[in-house]
Amino acid sequence: MIVADVMTRKVIAVAPDDSVAVALGRMLDNGVSGLPVIDASGALVGIVTEGDFLRRAETGTARRRPHWLEVLLGPGRLADEYVHTHARKVSAVMSTDVATVAEDTPLDEVVRLMEARRIKRLPVLRAGRVVGIVSRANLLRAVASLAGAAPPTAAGDVAIRNRIIAELDRQPWSPRASIDVVVRDGVVELWGAVLDERERGAVRVLAENVPGVRTIKDHLIWVEPVSGFVVESPEDAGAATR
Repeated sequence: MIVADVMTRKVIAVAPDDSVAVALGRMLDNGVSGLPVIDASGALVGIVTEGDFLRRAETGTARRRPHWLEVLLGPGRLADEYVHTHARKVSAVMSTDVATVAEDTPLDEVVRLMEARRIKRLPVLRAGRVVGIVSRANLLRAVASLAGAAPPTAAGDVAIRNRIIAELDRQPWSPRASIDVVVRDGVVELWGAVLDERERGAVRVLAENVPGVRTIKDHLIWVEPVSGFVVESPEDAGAATR
């Protein structure tokens, strides 16, 4: 999927000369936590988020530091912080280092940018103009929509097994050499051993996502690599006590 598939096309923005009160009101009225800042020519010049208003003089949340630390920080840093907590214009509190994406940017690149920059939204540009916003909420809605979609047409047992094995072969964490997969009437049975209990859960999730799988029977055993201690699968252990 790409950005154009999930982005919000109605862009709610503010201007650099708008007041902080206007920006806050627009966020609250529209239920958003950030706004692109667009100048009179239509160019993106910054972004303002709820984080920019957490420390404000009005609420008494401006930082207070010991005098010795203020000396170390220097007057320039302290002056910047004063502007941020007391300024009345959006231009004084907005971030100007704005990461952006295009409409054809893949969603994995969007997620990578969000994680690397620790941000929740990205303006979407076309020919230098903002045409949308892609946010974490957009990504969550996409996941919810796809997760709730009807499952694909069931495949035959051989096709299901081949899909599971092929997907296992692609995963760097996969214990492919030590497990086997048996499929009968859409029921997947997992046999063999894993060296890390977390691999069991990952293998199950992988199998659950293959079209045509009805249910999974887990017979995997966990072998502790240092001691050689063996733990039965939860399903087999339960059967042994019945």
